Amino acid sequence: MPETIVEIKKELDDRIGQPVLVKAQAGRKRVATHHGVLSKTYPAIFIVHLNDGQGSLDRISYSYTDILTHNISLAFE
Repeated sequence: MPETIVEIKKELDDRIGQPVLVKAQAGRKRVATHHGVLSKTYPAIFIVHLNDGQGSLDRISYSYTDILTHNISLAFE
């Protein structure tokens, strides 16, 4: 991933609508994994729509600093 918040936002802007795998730190030794679609980007956050397989649609938001500080990692499919 890019090295600055502006570069991260620009790269995510180009990938809106693409499937993504999000791995996030959920605690001291836990990692939460989510499959979804990058939905929207805003000046400070971005939104990923998650599908849990039961027909319900959830949203989760992250800040660009989460990527910069390696609290989450994104893998586009």
